Amino acid sequence: MAEFLSFRDGDAAQEPAVTVEAFTGQSNATAVRIEPGDDARELLPHLGRIALVEVNFPVFGDGRGYSAARILRESGYDGELRAVGDVLVDQIVAMRRCGFDSFRPDKPLDDAAVERALNRYADVYQRTIDGRSPVWAKRRPETQNG
Repeated sequence: MAEFLSFRDGDAAQEPAVTVEAFTGQSNATAVRIEPGDDARELLPHLGRIALVEVNFPVFGDGRGYSAARILRESGYDGELRAVGDVLVDQIVAMRRCGFDSFRPDKPLDDAAVERALNRYADVYQRTIDGRSPVWAKRRPETQNG
C-alpha cells in the first residue's frame, strides 16, 4: 500500500508547508499549502523560491486543486507539486495530467491499482501540461494547433 507516491527524480521535499497567507508575508519559507478557496496566482511572483506546493483536497469531489495545479505549471513552476488529502486512485491520472508529481493521500493506495490506472489508456482526449498529444491531433496532424 502506498502512503506516498512520487514521480520526481531525487528526494521529495520535506519542508513543512505554510499557508498561502503566511507564505506571502515572509521571505524564508520554501513550501506552501494551497487550501480550497486560495488563489494560486498569489504565488506566481514567488515561483523561483518555492520547492514544494501542497494542494489540499479535503474531499475527493472538490476539483479546485486541479485548477491551482494547472495555473502553477502553465506559469512555469517546476518544483514539487503534491496532492494531499482525500486523493483516490481513480484521480491519479487526471492529477498527473494537470501537473501533480507527488501524492500523500489520507488513506494508502493499493500499488497494483495505481499501476493499472496509470497504464489503462494509451491515448488522451484533451491537451494539458503533460505534453501528451491528444488522439484527435494524432488523427489529423494538420489541426495540431487548433
